[in-house]
Amino acid sequence: MDAGIDVAGVKRSFGAVHAVREVTFTAAPGRVTGLVGPNGSGKTTLMLMLASLLQADAGRMSLGGVDPVADPAGVRRLLGWMPDSLGAWPSLTAREVLVATAQLYDLSRDAARARADELLALVDLSALAASPARVLSRGQKQRLALARALVHDPRVLLLDEPASGLDPQARIALRVLLRRLAAEGRTILISSHVLSELEEVVDDAVFLVDGRTVGGDRVAAATRRVRAWRVRVPADVARPMDAVRLDVAAALGRAGDEVGVDRRDVLVPFTDEAGAVAGLRALIGAGLPVVEFAPAVGDLEHAFLDLGAEPAGPASPEAVAPPASSPKPPRPTSPPEPAPPSSDVPPGQTPPANRPDDGSVA
Repeated sequence: MDAGIDVAGVKRSFGAVHAVREVTFTAAPGRVTGLVGPNGSGKTTLMLMLASLLQADAGRMSLGGVDPVADPAGVRRLLGWMPDSLGAWPSLTAREVLVATAQLYDLSRDAARARADELLALVDLSALAASPARVLSRGQKQRLALARALVHDPRVLLLDEPASGLDPQARIALRVLLRRLAAEGRTILISSHVLSELEEVVDDAVFLVDGRTVGGDRVAAATRRVRAWRVRVPADVARPMDAVRLDVAAALGRAGDEVGVDRRDVLVPFTDEAGAVAGLRALIGAGLPVVEFAPAVGDLEHAFLDLGAEPAGPASPEAVAPPASSPKPPRPTSPPEPAPPSSDVPPGQTPPANRPDDGSVA
């Protein structure tokens, strides 16, 4: 079964506020698709609609061929949803959160316990398995939220800011995990504001501006526009950076005011990669000891900044664009315990009120 995501002409308003004006895109199985856009562009609203937690005003959506409006329970069976905050029962331990969630997805008590231990090891939380969720740090809660999204072995993952609060080592582990999950044939849609990190893990990108998807042709045009490249030469305290800047400009046959400085780097604009290659040859040919030469920003950030300066225009059925470069192959509470938000519990289910210490239903 194709477990991809297909969205066509989707709209959603809250009164006079048009959160999603028109969104069209596809996300394929076996690939990580990034959802890119500024605050207020409709990313979270779109995620909530895909997760069957909001109903679209217009348009069509399907996940693995299942309509989240017509069959929300069917979508939730194949979907792993990670919101941008944990929303777990705070007095349950990390293990109990996973065991309870697994049983809500109809896993047996023994299977739920085994799955919880497997996922705690996967997200490096085994040492905190007996700690209440309320004492976990922001990054630890994010890892627990990811484990909970994976508890029923979903074929589609919706991840809203999954790297938020993670330390550098955990971010690297998240990237490796997402690539592995995609290689297993899962469809992964991930929203993040950290474009440099998103670029390292995604295969495709969907750009949202003012609630609309940006057509693939506009995205491609944006990535081809002039961008700055960083040129670094060995530091020499005897020479000011302005002198280095002029050396680089002279080697490239540029006027001095065409070349800038950012801390220890010289910034040179090139229209395309062929121009950058020619520029590097000229710098080496002039005898400059270049130790670093790279785009000042990644492809996603470059396109994002360019697209943000223009109105989005009509949605396009070809709204998914691959990045220009491939990614490299992540206080006690009083009883009764309140249920987490509806986004965290399968339809028609409530958290167990009486449970053994491992969180399983007695």
